[in-house]
Amino acid sequence: MSPTQALLLSLGVAVVVFVLKGLAYLLTGSVALYSDALESVVNIAAAAAALLAVRVSKRPADENHPFGHTKAEYFSAVLEGVLIVLAALAILREAWPRLLAPEPIEELGLGLLLSLLASSLNALLALFLISKGRQARSPAVVADGQHVLSDVMTSAGVLLGVGLAWLTGWWWLDPLLALLVALNILRMGWRLVRDSVGGLMDEALPQEELGRIRAALEGALKGLAADGRVLEVHDLRTRRAGPRTFVEFHLVVPGSTTVEQAHQICDQLESALQVSLEGVQTTIHVEPDHKAKHATFRVG
Repeated sequence: MSPTQALLLSLGVAVVVFVLKGLAYLLTGSVALYSDALESVVNIAAAAAALLAVRVSKRPADENHPFGHTKAEYFSAVLEGVLIVLAALAILREAWPRLLAPEPIEELGLGLLLSLLASSLNALLALFLISKGRQARSPAVVADGQHVLSDVMTSAGVLLGVGLAWLTGWWWLDPLLALLVALNILRMGWRLVRDSVGGLMDEALPQEELGRIRAALEGALKGLAADGRVLEVHDLRTRRAGPRTFVEFHLVVPGSTTVEQAHQICDQLESALQVSLEGVQTTIHVEPDHKAKHATFRVG
């Protein structure tokens, strides 16, 4: 299933989940279930934004965008984070007065059953989206899956807490849970915005992927260094734009190396990186031996 199809599925499930949670809130009047339903509205908007971003990111490179449109997915993730924060603020506004003046909840049994059904659908969807998003290396799909998963976790807390309020008669637990849900949503929104802004700002790859790149280069350089064809690699830089990974570095070779020989060496290094990290795009700047910095990967 493609990222576009996965997000279409997410959008459809989000609508169904919203209807179920909305009915649960209307039946009970629980502000905690209201907070749960409101987050589903964000899920719908976020899935729609992610779907649009993925479609834009698939456009081929053109004269105005020679590196493609893959960063469009980060804008979607930032928008989703902002929507999450707005939802949290709406929940806080609704829950605070009810905390000061708690009210009993009606028809809670049926409301909890509907909410449980909605959360089960969300759990299956979240696991599916995260798995497919990672396979396709789509930040928008992964972000949508993580958002849905956080919704499942907060819904579980809401169900447990509201059920406890029903059993004990401590109705103040209902708005208190809504406030806790809002704070958790704020945390999630901040993290999502921060990660997406990092992509827009061309942050380096995480240490795990950077380690794979270093290992691939070191393995490929051993043979090349043995006969003196490569002296060192330095100024390694990495970044990501949606599903694409960009790697660039300076390659120091003996001054007597011909252009054709240097080109063959570059092809070997690029092939090694492709095996280590699928879809990587490599840029190599070849330099003569007097440009050596004796840094990063010094060979020989």
